[in-house]
Amino acid sequence: MRSIRDVYKIGKGPSSSHTMGPERAARIFRTEHPDAEGYKVVLYDSLSKTGVGHGTDRVLREVLAPTPTEIVFSKEDPADLKHPNTLDFFAIEQGELVGPMRVQSVGGGDIVIEGRQSTEDEDVYPENSFAEIVQFCNWRKIRLWEYVEMTEGLEIWPFLAKVWKAMRWAIADGLNAEGTLPGGLHLERKAKYLYEQAAKNQMAQVRETRIICAYAFAVSEQNADNGTIVTAPTCGSCGVLPAVLRYMQEQHGYSDEKILHALAVAGLFGSLVKHNASVSGAECGCQAEIGVACAMAAAALAELCDMNLSQIEYAAEIALEHHLGLTCDPICGLVQIPCIERNAVAAMRAMNALNLAYFLYDTRTISFDMVVKTMYQTGINISKAFRETSEGGLARLYRQAR
Repeated sequence: MRSIRDVYKIGKGPSSSHTMGPERAARIFRTEHPDAEGYKVVLYDSLSKTGVGHGTDRVLREVLAPTPTEIVFSKEDPADLKHPNTLDFFAIEQGELVGPMRVQSVGGGDIVIEGRQSTEDEDVYPENSFAEIVQFCNWRKIRLWEYVEMTEGLEIWPFLAKVWKAMRWAIADGLNAEGTLPGGLHLERKAKYLYEQAAKNQMAQVRETRIICAYAFAVSEQNADNGTIVTAPTCGSCGVLPAVLRYMQEQHGYSDEKILHALAVAGLFGSLVKHNASVSGAECGCQAEIGVACAMAAAALAELCDMNLSQIEYAAEIALEHHLGLTCDPICGLVQIPCIERNAVAAMRAMNALNLAYFLYDTRTISFDMVVKTMYQTGINISKAFRETSEGGLARLYRQAR
């Protein structure tokens, strides 16, 4: 299993698979063909159907500029397509297409270049399931964050400190911003309003809900506005984890050290899903993005509260289990409706999962590993209309209603 660094990537939104991944691929291709007269990029399946809304064409032209670049949104998919987020690069030299490079943007900003050895980090964890990790931690009598430190080394903490700083900045910037998000839906930012309303309510539970939701909206709105965020595990689900951690630190005084421990545990759960299933909405629906983000947040909260391994697992399992089957149907291909609200709802669901796990962990019958497998099997069997193509669900009905 790869490093948790693979889960947390600091970059610009709105989509890790539709902007971050293609951006990385374009930089590689440009380096390999710096003198090309022009470039041609063909987008397939999910990248073709939601690429404009996600900004795929924009980021490709930005990276390949000033060289003229033709972007083709293919209406037909090759028979040998291995992933719904696939794109072909070509260089134009002497009027001919040369140097073809096929890339899969597999989620979370990761890419696979077909026919080449993986450019991603090598595996660093010998354990590949949560059951194996629990067995090791029980044997060594260590907590999950200590397991991460033992495997990744002390240098993981400066990395996570940088991640936490970027998450806090995303919340702060989002709370201070106003106006309309780009893309044509004319969606007004709501984070600042939610936060201001929280202070006016005397009921602690209502105030908690509004503050957490405001933080989740803040980060998600930054993402929708092409701002800088941290994938956790994706751009579309980037608001869940920072929202709950920021709230807990402010309300309960947790130190930055404790927050970094929680981030390490959250990253471990995200890595397990990336290794054993997928965090790609185009491959498995929104359950693979928001569902996994909720599981990461629930596990992080349980670590903050010094819960035991069974409680931490149960919190993550509850969070993911109750997102099973969640579709990815962004209206107009934008990471706005229902994506922004889903981040807020998932943040609150992570808090609920924490509370249930505290009392009911010894009644657990479903393992986290089992839910991950179920999520993947569910995802690949969901109709393509509900896997980030904007062809079904809210996206389709919205089109029909206009």
